[in-house]
Amino acid sequence: MPLFNDLKRTHTCGELSLKDIGLNIRLNGWIQSHRNLGGLLFIDLRDRYGLTQVVLNPATVAEDIFESAASARSEFVVAISGTVQKRPEGTENKNMATGEIEVMANQFHILSESLTPPFEIADESNAAEVLRLEYRFLDLRRRPLQERIKVRHKVAMAVREYLSSREFLEIETPLLIRSTPEGARDYVVPSRIHRGRFYALPQSPQLLKQILMISGFDRYFQLARCLRDEDLRADRQPEHTQIDMEMSFVTRDDVFAVVEGMMGHLFKKVLDITLPPNYPQIPYDEAIRRWGSDKPDTRFGMELTEITDLVKDGGFKVFADTARSGGVITALCLKEGGHYSRKQLDDLTELAKTFGAGGLAYILRLPDGDKSPILKFIGEETRDKICSRLKAEKGDAVFIISAPKYKAESILGQIRLHLARQNNLIDAGAWNFLWITDFPLFEYNEDSKRIDAMHNIVSSPREDDLPLIDAGFSCDASPADVNHPWRRIRAQQYDLVLNGVELASGSIRNHRRDIQQKILNILGMNNERAENMFGFLLRALEYGAPPHGGIALGLDRIVALMTGTNTIREVIAFPKSTTASSPMDGAPSELEPEFLRELGLQIIK
Repeated sequence: MPLFNDLKRTHTCGELSLKDIGLNIRLNGWIQSHRNLGGLLFIDLRDRYGLTQVVLNPATVAEDIFESAASARSEFVVAISGTVQKRPEGTENKNMATGEIEVMANQFHILSESLTPPFEIADESNAAEVLRLEYRFLDLRRRPLQERIKVRHKVAMAVREYLSSREFLEIETPLLIRSTPEGARDYVVPSRIHRGRFYALPQSPQLLKQILMISGFDRYFQLARCLRDEDLRADRQPEHTQIDMEMSFVTRDDVFAVVEGMMGHLFKKVLDITLPPNYPQIPYDEAIRRWGSDKPDTRFGMELTEITDLVKDGGFKVFADTARSGGVITALCLKEGGHYSRKQLDDLTELAKTFGAGGLAYILRLPDGDKSPILKFIGEETRDKICSRLKAEKGDAVFIISAPKYKAESILGQIRLHLARQNNLIDAGAWNFLWITDFPLFEYNEDSKRIDAMHNIVSSPREDDLPLIDAGFSCDASPADVNHPWRRIRAQQYDLVLNGVELASGSIRNHRRDIQQKILNILGMNNERAENMFGFLLRALEYGAPPHGGIALGLDRIVALMTGTNTIREVIAFPKSTTASSPMDGAPSELEPEFLRELGLQIIK
């Protein structure tokens, strides 16, 4: 075989066209398909740039070359040389970028053989995901995955381009840090030098980017690797990448302007889509009331409507009891949903129960009269008021949930999404961005009977809510009371939502030590523990900390939405499975006993 230098490609498999006819070229790549038709050998040669059809004619090439080509199989790596020619009339392939030409080969060399792959390297694969992850090096050869990885690269480059043009500095932060409570469990790394001590892998660079602001770097960003030991789902991985940024001397609107500009730049650069310059801003309470979610999908209507005042004094005991105990009765109208069958209604009721509902009430507005199991309790007058408020006409369906406030809205919000998918109400071509603002700073944890941070322990309270911090310390009521001062504090917290997916979360931070210290106290940390866990941040806040704020956008989620896939595993080159393992390389793996002894560790079965 000639030296590879003599076989090295002159072109890729995706660039040849009619303008190259007559050119002598060399191609390297993988055999996608292999066909022997009437004595002629046809090979589709693939690389990441595309496909080129190669033809070998036994009448024009040496016998050993033809035999070598005939022995080759799918996924063999080969080198060919030959002449570009126009395909015969009627054999063009308009679906291929190179579909008007073919290469008449005069040389063929096998560079590497392949075993028969465990699944076909094709655009669509029926192979089980665990098998595809085990052979990820083969799965990544499939065109859809390669296209998504290309989009990911373009997004990353566009982020760097945009933020660099606006005076942001890309600064790396450490991967080995001290463990601090940030919501999920830390992945920890034992220290060989400092026995019995551990580093943590960062869940985010949150505290470090605040330190950078205090250090005078007023505009920071990083494509940051974040690691969290949490239960997995379609939009979670043990390690993910976020577009992390922080700015000094800014308000919330300044952060919004940067993010809106960056997203506009990304979508124009990568997808050639022009986004609106500004996004709607919806307070948290309004989002929950209208859509039952703090990440609402606004590509369709069917908003929630509270009807507590209409039914609280009626004859239906379930509604009356809920209203009396401080809960709400909320409803939505499915246009043209009156045709729902008994089975569909039963299935929807069972679904509501999986979301935590005790049941699901409904009114079907049929042409020959309304159908509802609650009609005999609420009466026609109340029914008419309900239907009027929801603008429910003949042929529509009204669905009603009765429960404690946030629970009722959350349940009906999930039913809303289910109905939209079931009835094809979602505009798949829409890109609906919005900001959710004014989240509660704290929430009550029913399981542990304590106050938790709803989002971030460093989020600043709204300035007009600051008096509620001290009021809470002197309040006799339990924090479980929804009217407790701490439960009414709003944070300068904001999320960016796209089509029902939370893309980003951020806030204006605490830049005063006294406020940060009080928040840690509210979360159950006395001053000694707060100093032990967050002393370096608290100390830094005493040395001229500027007002600052920032945000972190999920790069994986952005790329998943841009490429139309519903799991971030499809946009990460080497993701973990749903059990947080890597079938390809066997991670996580056991350590040799000698290594464990060196680290001072012992495995307890």
